[in-house]
Amino acid sequence: MPATSIKNWAEDDRPREKMLLKGIDSLSNAELIAILINNGTKDASAVEVAKQLLNAVSNDLQQLGGLSVKEILKLKVKGIGEAKAISIAAALELGIRRDAAYKKKDVIIHSKDIADFLRAKLQYQKREVFAVIFLTRSNKITHYEIVSEGGISGTVADPRIIIKKALAHDAVSIILCHNHPSGSVKPSRQDEDLTQKIKNAAIFFDIRVIDHIIVSEDGYYSFADEGII
Repeated sequence: MPATSIKNWAEDDRPREKMLLKGIDSLSNAELIAILINNGTKDASAVEVAKQLLNAVSNDLQQLGGLSVKEILKLKVKGIGEAKAISIAAALELGIRRDAAYKKKDVIIHSKDIADFLRAKLQYQKREVFAVIFLTRSNKITHYEIVSEGGISGTVADPRIIIKKALAHDAVSIILCHNHPSGSVKPSRQDEDLTQKIKNAAIFFDIRVIDHIIVSEDGYYSFADEGII
């Protein structure tokens, strides 16, 4: 049998050889994770350990992507210790950042220009967070920052902090954003009241609130598109 045959390699090394021979697209999710964790246990190969990890999250990469190192460890998958959990979390975070960087627009013209970026940044968050994007007069992004983190059902953003940060970044306008881990993007009455409160406060400093975007795995909602800002 030829020496380059995958069958001649140790079981834990086969995904690497398969990738070299057939390309990365030929690998399953379990095989990709197996490369990250490097080796399995005495009873299970790296691929088998990776399959057990995926089974623990119902084979949902979206769910896995939202887990912290501690949460991965809580799954109690034999063969996944702290070092391997760190490798997995780091790789998934790189994927999230790559997606966000690809979708980020330098200049904002339409709500979709920023909504895709915000979804990529926030859709894996299991708790509600409130973020702000600061822009120049020509709607060029100068800064993005999460200003508040809350619980599963909500978060509260302080208008004073937002205005202070806007002034610090010489922002002429800002876009507000928060995520809904529940999946629904419909704004609550509290969302509408907070938006108006921040908008009114910003007026005194000649700063425009040009949109408030709610994002989730299911899509996004733009206050500007709906004519309520």
